[in-house]
Amino acid sequence: MAVNQEQLDRIRAGKGFIAALDQSGGSTPKALKLYGIEENEYADDAEMFGLVHKMRSRIVTSPAFSGERVFGAILFERTLDDRFDGRDAAEYLWQVKGVVPFLKIDKGLEDEANGVQLLKPIPGLDALLARARAKGVFGTKERSVIKQNNAAGIAAVLDQQFELGQQVLAAGLVPIIEPEVDIKAADKAEIETTLKQGLLERLDKVDASTPVILKLTLPEVDGFFQELVDHPSVLKVVALSGGYSRDDANARLARNPGVVASFSRALTEGLSAQQSDDQFNAALDTAIESIYRASIA
Repeated sequence: MAVNQEQLDRIRAGKGFIAALDQSGGSTPKALKLYGIEENEYADDAEMFGLVHKMRSRIVTSPAFSGERVFGAILFERTLDDRFDGRDAAEYLWQVKGVVPFLKIDKGLEDEANGVQLLKPIPGLDALLARARAKGVFGTKERSVIKQNNAAGIAAVLDQQFELGQQVLAAGLVPIIEPEVDIKAADKAEIETTLKQGLLERLDKVDASTPVILKLTLPEVDGFFQELVDHPSVLKVVALSGGYSRDDANARLARNPGVVASFSRALTEGLSAQQSDDQFNAALDTAIESIYRASIA
């Protein structure tokens, strides 16, 4: 099943970055707290998700948010059936903003074993992928975490990611393969060496006519992912902020040509529910411009 060619061309040629707006149940309370909404301000999950959707809506409907600087956005599954400015969320992103929609499909992480956290099972995945494609979604995102330079653990992460990636490709969507490296890992540089070797071995088996996207932690050695950027089976290499501040993430990103941002916390840093619309739009514009500049550096 072929992917949307217009969206594929947009991702391949687009200047800018992918906004990560996919905070899930586990990360939503922290995202809301950073946005100025405390846990005692909502009574249950329904209210919590309603508040975070209002935050996302405020971001994507802002005049600062458009396809000129943001060429993609990752949505949480609940957002897929929600609306922005009265229109279906994925449709609004693409038709109104010119931003390619992606969907977070993972259900969280298993407990740590062999220095890594694998993806939990994803029940009903085929149905979810079909629903996403029907709604105009271009690709998916699925996140694992690597905490130690354990060869068996890293291999398990990559085997699971690429197996899932093939299932996503078969559904006519493009996977964002995300083996995140914990920025606090004592052997982060060594992990990145093992990870890159494993990625290259598996990418060589991916048909270049159906490329994947890689989402990686910003590396310790500048330019370390250049072989991945240049690989024919890689559509794009994007970077998560991973807990770095926006200034630090931008500085690291700018030293890695060909890698672009896919930031979450670093994107929303400085935004607040208490800001007026003018203040919010100005703060968002500053954030987007700084991340855009780092992405095209």
